[in-house]
Amino acid sequence: MVEVVLAKIKIDENRSEQIIVFKEREGERYLPVVIGMAEVNAIKLKLSEITPPRPLTHDLLLNTIQHLGADLKHIVIDKLENNTFYAKLVLQRDGEEILVDARPSDSVAVALRASCPIFVAEEVLDQAGLS
Repeated sequence: MVEVVLAKIKIDENRSEQIIVFKEREGERYLPVVIGMAEVNAIKLKLSEITPPRPLTHDLLLNTIQHLGADLKHIVIDKLENNTFYAKLVLQRDGEEILVDARPSDSVAVALRASCPIFVAEEVLDQAGLS
């Protein structure tokens, strides 16, 4: 797995799909991922440090994870199949690792709220990464 950081958000108000771009923390490859407008807005809210008066969906998910006694350790974008990226939330509770299937866009929105690392599988970067 390769740790990445969110490098850029590309927004086109005329399209329903937006692009988030990850960059290797210790490298030069980039990974663009297409996401929806709602998810890009959730990511932008967190990056802008805007706290809504009530929890939004990704806040709710993180609060639920924590109230159930688990911690979000990291997320991993682990597969690319038929132009669709797949991700997992990696939780830990009582020493047990729990993997939860999720869309990359939702995973990133939750990871940013938890201040946890984002990883991409090497084979995904090999398939879709750009130099």
